[in-house]
Amino acid sequence: MKTSQQWFDYFKTNLEVKRINWNQPASLNNEELANVLRSLQAWQLGETSEGRNLINASKRYALKIDDPFYVQAVELFIKEEQKHGNNLGRFLDMIGQPRIEKDLGDSLFRKVRHLNTSMESWTLAVITVESAAQIFYQSLKDATANELLKQICTDILIDEAPHIQFQMERFKTIFQHKSVLARMASFQFYKFFYFSTTLVVWMAHKKLFKAGNNDFRKYWRKMGMKFEKTIGRLKHEIKEPVVKFNLSKPI
Repeated sequence: MKTSQQWFDYFKTNLEVKRINWNQPASLNNEELANVLRSLQAWQLGETSEGRNLINASKRYALKIDDPFYVQAVELFIKEEQKHGNNLGRFLDMIGQPRIEKDLGDSLFRKVRHLNTSMESWTLAVITVESAAQIFYQSLKDATANELLKQICTDILIDEAPHIQFQMERFKTIFQHKSVLARMASFQFYKFFYFSTTLVVWMAHKKLFKAGNNDFRKYWRKMGMKFEKTIGRLKHEIKEPVVKFNLSKPI
């Protein structure tokens, strides 16, 4: 498990890495546009969130555990997400398609985020969405032939795995500090939230997923596997004793 300062250092370095050759042409044919444009625009909008509520939650949490570097790590995590949104937006500009300012799914998700005040709720939401994002961007990459867009998707996919690790380390820490009964109840809620959100994401972007060779059965199975590798692992700790330690130090 990395310390918050180690995550800060990682994000700071990773933000400087350039993996995309912007000298390549940008284009989508009519079939690709029909399959992916709406979802591409919606996801681009979602990636550009300022993350104010998440930062506020992280500040309250960091103050509680006396770990100021956690806020700085979260701020760089958000910047990395915004980088993804900027890259997608730049691609949309290059193919002459608009960046949208409103999307029903994004609006609903933003309303839910406004209700999130705890680090636990935020971390759960981010892990869930980042898991879906891995399938989304792989589907987008597979649904198009344009090399520039493929590189943009690859760049995002490289970033997503550490994003989930960053969130899961914090999520596990929060979970471990609950009582056994609280762990049991929380785990059931996590599972309900994860798979409910999984279904909502499918309904909003099923055309793109299908174009990327992911029918509902494949998509659901992949999300189930991602759950077992992340949140699902917490079920093995439900009967473990509650641990106490200094969260600002490596474990």
